[in-house]
Amino acid sequence: MRVSTGTVRHRRHKKIRALAKGYRGMRHSTFKKANEAVMKAGQHAYIDRRKKKRVFRRLWITRISAAVKPLGINYSRFIKGVTDKNIALNRKTLSELSIHEPKVFEHIVNIVK
Repeated sequence: MRVSTGTVRHRRHKKIRALAKGYRGMRHSTFKKANEAVMKAGQHAYIDRRKKKRVFRRLWITRISAAVKPLGINYSRFIKGVTDKNIALNRKTLSELSIHEPKVFEHIVNIVK
């Protein structure tokens, strides 16, 4: 006598359909399509968690570059100066300083010059 997979399968399918909530068409109601959509969404989420770090670093670099240009120095010389002077501030912090504390940021640029 074989074992029926009724309740186990129902729970598994229900879980996948819950994850596919809000998807359009058959992707939210049919298990097969919902499962495909959820798996693909998981792949995109995994990739984009790594991509996010790159995107933010580019944003910080752009902000720093825009902030140092009017102060008469370019980005690469500024970063070289920061490392040479042993200023232990990363790009994220420097970017935030350039936006929220322009006087402090200007002081750092003057130290680097």
